[in-house]
Amino acid sequence: MKDVFIQACRGIKPQYTPVWFMRQAGRYMPQYQKIRQKYDFLTMCKTPEIAAEVTMQPVKVLNVDAAILFSDILIPLEAMGLKIEFIDEKGPVVSPAIRTIDNLKKLKNIELNAVDFVFKAIKILIKELDVPLIGFSASPFTLATYVIEGSSSKDFFHTKKFMFSDSSGFHQLLSSLTESTIVYLNGQIKAGVNAVQIFDTWAGILSPYDYEIFCKPYVKRILESLKQTVPVIYFSSNTSGLAKHINDSGADVVSLDWRIDMKDACHLFEYKPLQGNLDPLALLGQEMEIFKRVEKILNAGKSAKAHIFNLGHGVNINTQVDTLKKVVDFVHAFKSVED
Repeated sequence: MKDVFIQACRGIKPQYTPVWFMRQAGRYMPQYQKIRQKYDFLTMCKTPEIAAEVTMQPVKVLNVDAAILFSDILIPLEAMGLKIEFIDEKGPVVSPAIRTIDNLKKLKNIELNAVDFVFKAIKILIKELDVPLIGFSASPFTLATYVIEGSSSKDFFHTKKFMFSDSSGFHQLLSSLTESTIVYLNGQIKAGVNAVQIFDTWAGILSPYDYEIFCKPYVKRILESLKQTVPVIYFSSNTSGLAKHINDSGADVVSLDWRIDMKDACHLFEYKPLQGNLDPLALLGQEMEIFKRVEKILNAGKSAKAHIFNLGHGVNINTQVDTLKKVVDFVHAFKSVED
């Protein structure tokens, strides 16, 4: 198995910069669209053979250095007693919404048998892949936003109302989600994933003060529970102002969105392994402009203990497969002026 990605996660600089893309298994690929015409999204996630096939598609086509399991951060919620739906043009819907402490009884501890399809897909993949496989989950706070709002949100009104009006109840919700997330991630590790990534997509809606209260302790609890197993990557969006707290989380790798300069990030995160951080929509521009930005990130990433090239968020549906191929080749061939 190619191990440049794992080396970088462990803080060992490999021969070349490893690269993979968030949402690399997805809608921008014609091979994916062909399957999607036959099955709805949840069916694809819940059918191990299909999930494995979609996971492998970009590895074969793009020559990336890691695969990420085709699934969704909300998948474990059904195993906690809630219902999830993915509605075209609207996105995910979670029901019933949990907005008070009295609603908490609707949320159960995760039943691993209910997500056995995830582990079956992982077992298929570890036999087929020649690159490491990344498993993942949402952070407890990000998961809580969907559980409370019932869907994605612009202002997170219900989340913050619950958080500020009944902090004790909110902490109970976070604790419950944390324990289930630990069980879920350990299940993925037991099934064979080589690394895991925690997606804290909505942490950026919090002030530093509230992040320290409502997010950081639960992320740390997960990270501490996974110590000495596989490398753990922590991704958050719009959180440059939270760098101090994120640096204290204990993650093996910090994955960055595009709103922070990689050179500044190396300093703020004390030169630990970093992942990122090209603006996904930059890939829709002219090649000269794309490679100029990729080169800038790669040069700055040399200052980190190790650097994994990625986007600052997921691949956009309008991205051309050939563009991603060229970026992968460019990253692999890159030599900085210091080299």
